[in-house]
Amino acid sequence: MTRSVALAHLVRQDDGLAEGVWAGHRLCSAFQPIYSFRGEKLEITAYEGLLRAYRGDEPIPPMAFFASIPDLDRLHVETLTRTLHLLNAAVCLEETASVFVNFNPAVFTDRSVADIALRDMRLVLHEAGIDPTRVVCEVTEQKLASADALLKFIEALRLGGFRIAVDDYGADDSDIARVTELKPDIVKFDARWISRLMESSPGYSLLSTMVASFESRGICTVFEGIEEAWQIDLAARAGASMLQGFALARPALAAVRGERASHSLQYGQPGAVEPEVPVSHAARVDRQAERIFGKRNL
Repeated sequence: MTRSVALAHLVRQDDGLAEGVWAGHRLCSAFQPIYSFRGEKLEITAYEGLLRAYRGDEPIPPMAFFASIPDLDRLHVETLTRTLHLLNAAVCLEETASVFVNFNPAVFTDRSVADIALRDMRLVLHEAGIDPTRVVCEVTEQKLASADALLKFIEALRLGGFRIAVDDYGADDSDIARVTELKPDIVKFDARWISRLMESSPGYSLLSTMVASFESRGICTVFEGIEEAWQIDLAARAGASMLQGFALARPALAAVRGERASHSLQYGQPGAVEPEVPVSHAARVDRQAERIFGKRNL
């Protein structure tokens, strides 16, 4: 999908936000805050762009939406999704926040396809007024037919000025040797893996050791899927750089910047983690959709 084709599937609203249209679906951006530790506080320093799909007024789970897309159109839809998130980030998010967007490396095994995708993304960023250094490209370190293709794709992203995050580390296909090869800026730990490790002393020790190993190489760590306040304290003691999860903030549908609530919160005190940190003052948390969608969406 070229940039002009992607824009043909976008509709600008009167407030400047963009929505996508694909195969009878209306596509919207939601952003989930990612918090960094700042002393005894957690502060929002980034957001992950997540897709919300609707047929009419009915929310469609993202996984169901993507499953309905033919393989030939998958690259086009993923390009449309990233374009949507980046354009909305310019309207919705504070200028100091990083933006995490997802890439499926399996569709970028051809260098020419990767080059076109990166060129188009740079054009979108120029239009949106977003510096590439604010963009964190999330890729899974899944096994591909060509490991060399993945390395070249990552290198192309890095040369474009983007930061790299390895997503879902600790899932079944994870390989620390492959992560070492990719040399990411950030590693996002798989939510289910973190939850299991936090339930036992040996598991927690392993988690702390992994965090220290990455941090010693200048790689920041994100704990995903944090759903309980006690997990925040354990994450702090384990040395995690950043946290993401429902215990801190749910994804909120994109809304134009306005007067925002506090972007920091205390942790480690009973009842301290009661965040009221929407993407903007007017942001709408789609709680009904979240009950349907679950925790892991593109």
